[in-house]
Amino acid sequence: MKTKLKSFSLLTGSILLMAVGIYFFKFSNNFTFGGITGLAVLVAKTGFMTAGDFTFIMNMVLLAIGFLILGKDFGIMTAYCSILLSVALSALERLFPMTKPMTDQPMLELIFAIALPAIASAALFNMGASSGGTDILAMIVKKYTSFNIGNALLLSDIVITLLGFFVFDIKTGLYSVLGLAVRSLMIDNVIESMNLSKYFNVVCSDPEPICDFIVHELNRSATTCLAKGAFSGDDRYIIFTALNRSQAVKLRNFIKQQEPGAFILISNTSEIIGKGFHYV
Repeated sequence: MKTKLKSFSLLTGSILLMAVGIYFFKFSNNFTFGGITGLAVLVAKTGFMTAGDFTFIMNMVLLAIGFLILGKDFGIMTAYCSILLSVALSALERLFPMTKPMTDQPMLELIFAIALPAIASAALFNMGASSGGTDILAMIVKKYTSFNIGNALLLSDIVITLLGFFVFDIKTGLYSVLGLAVRSLMIDNVIESMNLSKYFNVVCSDPEPICDFIVHELNRSATTCLAKGAFSGDDRYIIFTALNRSQAVKLRNFIKQQEPGAFILISNTSEIIGKGFHYV
């Protein structure tokens, strides 16, 4: 229950952060990059309906299609996130109506329009969820075809972004192109930073104290194997273990005190799959 509550809180917080970034910085500046919300900015310009209401309607339609077609394969977390994002955007439009950007610094607002949703998207992706929208279409197409939906979604994002040049002005269009280019790079970097761990190769003569520290102090495990030094010909042990960043600092300091002659190789990694880290 505690784990589920933590996951629920993280999902909710991530979606609300995304909604703030989209409504206060993306919608108000007419930035058109990014799927359904980018298209919503274009629709809002016609006066047919607000960006928040368009996002709500489209997400609900896609959500219904997803449930009908995908059934149990459709993620409950994605459904929850899609509904919450739609409701949050519509609520923000009614609670905090905006007729102009918050500041007179479009570059500053572009940074927040990119950063807040990107951080939220990275957190959702890390939990196996998404905010819905065009991701639902991708799941449907992936189920029935071998079509490269990633390229198709990228192409649609590019088309929606370029329409900003014609619907608004060159300056807004250029900001939107910049936002599209930076967004995907930032999401990848945030995901990698969130998952960053340390992989240790420790060459030593006495592995027992180090392994004992890893198991009992850090609550991790390790693998040891017997090796032979190429230069000295002496027997050595190699300890393999993977730790998070705070644990890595503790282990490094312990080894320096316990066995200063040990050879330590520490590598950064963001893809560790297994008990205590991530599962496929």
